[in-house]
Amino acid sequence: MDKITCQMTVLFEGAFWVGVFEKTEGNRLSVAKVTFGAEPKDFEVRNFILKHFYELKFSPEVKTQVKERKQNPKRAQREAKKQLQCVGIGTKSQQALSLQHEEYKQKRKEKGREQKRIEEERRFMLKQAKKKEKHRGR
Repeated sequence: MDKITCQMTVLFEGAFWVGVFEKTEGNRLSVAKVTFGAEPKDFEVRNFILKHFYELKFSPEVKTQVKERKQNPKRAQREAKKQLQCVGIGTKSQQALSLQHEEYKQKRKEKGREQKRIEEERRFMLKQAKKKEKHRGR
């Protein structure tokens, strides 16, 4: 059975506070990014996770290495403190986010092309109808 872990990092990026969710299933990593705007309080982050976690759109999965090891509770505490001090998100997370961004961009382009084709078709039909009206009037 694969082990599933999920980790959230809140960081200041540009002009906004951002939450990055990293979900690891086995040796596959997927990421979701949420923009909070103003700095969220701890209870706001908790409420967001409880209410909106299942609505998150995670990126396509990226292969990653997962190290399995038993850990001393004090060491885990030190590492958690160290991660709080650390700024930025992991490179695997960045790759997954960029992959997700590219996927959304591609979908938007396809949707735009389809709308443009439909609009051109509608205009063509209008021109044809006007031509028929013009010829009937003669």
